[in-house]
Amino acid sequence: MAHETSDDAIWFLSGIAIGVTLGLLFAPQSGEETRHKIKKAARKGSDHLRERGQGVYEKGRELFDRGRDLADEASGIFERGRDLVDG
Repeated sequence: MAHETSDDAIWFLSGIAIGVTLGLLFAPQSGEETRHKIKKAARKGSDHLRERGQGVYEKGRELFDRGRDLADEASGIFERGRDLVDG
């Protein structure tokens, strides 16, 4: 479910970026102003994606660490159980 949400967000942001770019291209401004606005929008989008990517990385790292801790705990329980059975 989380994967679907992130895919939806990516498509939504891509749609916004395309819409903004097309709007700027057809705006009644000089080419220089339009290029400046496109660069600014691209930089802003790039910064946003970098921040979101960092957040996803950090969340993934947190989940990985939590999974590793659970695996270590399960291993300890297994070992204690084996010791009890072996006597």
